[in-house]
Amino acid sequence: METIYLGIVIFLFLLAIFDLVVGVSNDAVNFLNSAIGARAASFKTIIVIASLGIFCGATMSNGMMEIARHGIFRPEAFYFNELICIFLAVMVTDVVLLDIFNTLGMPTSTTVSMVFELLGGTFALALVKIASGPEGLTFAELLNTEKALTVILGIFLSVAIAFFFGTLVQYLSRILFTFNYKTKLKWTVGLFGGVAVTAIVYFMLIKGMKDVSFMIGEDKAWVRDNTWTIVVSCLLFFIGLMQILHWCKVNVFRVIVLLGTFALAMAFAGNDLVNFVGVPLAGFSSYSDFMASGAGDPGQHLMGALNEPAKIPFIFLFLSGVIMVIALVTSKKAQHVVKTSVDLSRQDEGNEMFGSSAIARSLVRSMTTLGNTVSRLIPANVKKWVDCRFNKEEMILANGAAFDLVRASVNLVLAGLLIALGTSLKLPLSTTYVAFMVAMGTSLADRAWGRESAVFRVTGVLSVIGGWFITAGAAFIICFFVSLIMYYGGIVAMLAMIALAVFILLRSNIRYRKKLKREKEDDLFQRMLHSNDKIEIWDLVCRHVRENLAEVLGFSAQIYLRMTEGFIHEDLKSLRKAVAATNDEKDLLKKIRRKEMLGMRRIDRNIAIEKNTWFHLGSNSSEQLMYCLKRICEPCKEHVDNNFNPLPEECVTEFLPIRDKLTFLLQQTRYIIATSQYAEADNILQEGEALKNCLSRLHKIQMGRMQEENSSVKISLVYLNLLQESQELVSIVWHMLRASRKFQQV
Repeated sequence: METIYLGIVIFLFLLAIFDLVVGVSNDAVNFLNSAIGARAASFKTIIVIASLGIFCGATMSNGMMEIARHGIFRPEAFYFNELICIFLAVMVTDVVLLDIFNTLGMPTSTTVSMVFELLGGTFALALVKIASGPEGLTFAELLNTEKALTVILGIFLSVAIAFFFGTLVQYLSRILFTFNYKTKLKWTVGLFGGVAVTAIVYFMLIKGMKDVSFMIGEDKAWVRDNTWTIVVSCLLFFIGLMQILHWCKVNVFRVIVLLGTFALAMAFAGNDLVNFVGVPLAGFSSYSDFMASGAGDPGQHLMGALNEPAKIPFIFLFLSGVIMVIALVTSKKAQHVVKTSVDLSRQDEGNEMFGSSAIARSLVRSMTTLGNTVSRLIPANVKKWVDCRFNKEEMILANGAAFDLVRASVNLVLAGLLIALGTSLKLPLSTTYVAFMVAMGTSLADRAWGRESAVFRVTGVLSVIGGWFITAGAAFIICFFVSLIMYYGGIVAMLAMIALAVFILLRSNIRYRKKLKREKEDDLFQRMLHSNDKIEIWDLVCRHVRENLAEVLGFSAQIYLRMTEGFIHEDLKSLRKAVAATNDEKDLLKKIRRKEMLGMRRIDRNIAIEKNTWFHLGSNSSEQLMYCLKRICEPCKEHVDNNFNPLPEECVTEFLPIRDKLTFLLQQTRYIIATSQYAEADNILQEGEALKNCLSRLHKIQMGRMQEENSSVKISLVYLNLLQESQELVSIVWHMLRASRKFQQV
C-alpha cells in the first residue's frame, strides 16, 4: 500500500511539471504584455529579464505554500488517504480544465482553479464525513470557511479594484505627462521615476525577501521592522538617481518598465508557484508524515502535521524555477499569448478577435450616453484643456508599439503594488486578474476605446472575465465529483483517473500541434501591423489576401464535396458537420477581413485608392461563397433529417460528373491564386462558362421530370436548389478570380 501511495505522490509531481510548463505559457501575458506592448526593449532582452524574475520569485516562494496545506481545509480533521484523494483529484481536475479551456480557446486562471478545486474536493469529502462519520463533525471543523471566503473575495474583488485604480492612476499620469511626454519631463520625471522604482523595491521586499526560504529569522525581523525606513531611503535615493539618469539622456520610463517586468515576473513565480507545486508538495509532506508515523492504516492517520509552517526544501523551489524559465524561453505559446491582452489595450485599432456582443453593445451605448451627459456639465475651457493633454496626434510610440512607455510603466508599477498588498495579507491574488484589469483600466483612461473599437474591447474584457468565473464553477464541480469517484472507487478509481489524465495530456499535445498551422497567418498580421515600411506592408497585405482567398477556395471545394456526398448517401452526421464548419468559416472570414482592412489603411494612399475596389470584391466573394454553401447544405440536411426520399439514381448519375468538374474548378482556381499564375485564368473562366451551361441543362431536365406523376416534389425542389446554387458558386468563383488578378497585379 505504501508503494501505491508513493507512486501517487510521484505522479502528482509529474503533473506539477506539466502545470508549471502550461501555467507559464498561459500566464506569460501577466508580466510580458507591458514591456512587449510598449517595445521597451528587444524581445530577447525582455525574455531574459522576465526569466531572471521568474527564477528569483520561484526560489523565494515559501509563505504562499500554506494555502495548499491548510488554507482551505482543516487537515487535523482529515485522514491521510482522504487528503491524498483530494490532492490527486485537484491535479487531475487541473489537467481536465486546462484541456477544456484550451479546446474552447477561453482564458483561465491558475489561482482560481487551484483554490476552487481544493474547495470542491474538500466539500465533497466533508459531506461524506458528516453524513457517514461517527465523529459528528461540522463544516466549520472540516472547512476553513473564514479563510476560504477571504481568499475568494480577495480574488474577485481584485478585478474591480485593479480596473478602478488602473483607470484613475493612468488618467492622472496622462494629465501630467500628456502623449508628448518627452517635453514634460524637466523635473517631474525624477519624482515619478523615484516613486515608481521605490514602489517596485517595496513590492519586491514585501513579496520576496520577507519570506525567502533561506533567510534567518533575524534578517526577516529586521526587514519587517525597518520596512518604512527602507522605503523612505529608497524614495529619496531613486528620485535623485532618476533625475540624474534623465539628465544623462537615459529614458527613465524604459528603466521603470524593465524593472517592473522583473518585479512582476518575480511576483508571478512567487505568488502562482503554489498553484502548480503547492498541492504536490502538500502531498509529499503528508506522505512523509505518514511514513514517519510507522505507515499504519492510512484511513486512521490524521494529518494535523500540515498545520505546521511549510518547510519546503530549497531544491524543490530551485527546480521549479528552472522548469519555469525553460518553459518561458522555449514555449511558442508563451511567445504568442501576449497578443490577446496587447490587442485589447492597443492605443489604435487592432485585431478585435472577440467580435461584439449584445451586453457589450448595451454597455457602450449606456456609457456613451452617460459620458455625453457629464460632458455637458463640464465647463468648455476645462474640456478644452483636458483634450489638449490627451492629444493623440502628439503620441510618441516606438516602432510597432501598441502603447507608449508611460502607460506601460503605470501597468507594471500598479499591478506590482496591488499584488504586494494581497501577498502581505497572505491572499493568493490572481496575477492574471490584476495585470489584465490594470491594463484594461489604463487603456480606457488613455481613450484607446474609441467608438470604432469600444464594443470589441468590452466584449473581449467580458469574455475574459466570464472565462474566470466559468473556471471557478467548473473547478469546483469537476473536482467535487472526481473526489467522490476516487473516494468510493479506492485505488482502482485513482489509477483510472491517472490513466485519464495521461490520455488527456497526450490528446491536448496533439491538438495543440494542429493549432500551430494558424500561427503563420497571425504572424503575417502582426508584421503588417508593426511595420512602418509602406512597400513591405503592401507586400504583406497582398500575401495575406492571396493566402486567405486560396484557403477559402480549398475549404469550399472540401465542404462542397462533403455536402453533396452527405446528401447523396443520406449521411446526416456529415451534413451537420458541414453546416457547422461553414458557420465557423463565415465567422472567421469576418475577423480576417477586419485584419486585412487594418493593413489596407496602412499602405500607400495612391495604391489604396486603386486597389480598394478589388480588395472588397474579393472579400465579398469569399463571404458569398460561404452563404452559397450554406444555402446548399441546409436544405439537404433538413431533407435527410426528415428521412424523405433519397435522390433518384438517374439524378445521381448525371450530377456526379458535373460535381467533380466543379470541385476540380475550385481546386484549379485555388492553385492559380495561391501561385499568382494568372495566365491560366482565361481558361478557368471558359471552363466555368461551360460548367454553368451543363448545370443549366440539368436544371431544365429536372424541371421536365417534375411534370411526371411519380416524381417526388420534395426531392426535386432540393435537387433544383443544389443545381441553381452550384451555378451561383461558379459565378462567385469567377468574380473572386477576377478580383484577385486585379488586386495582385501591379
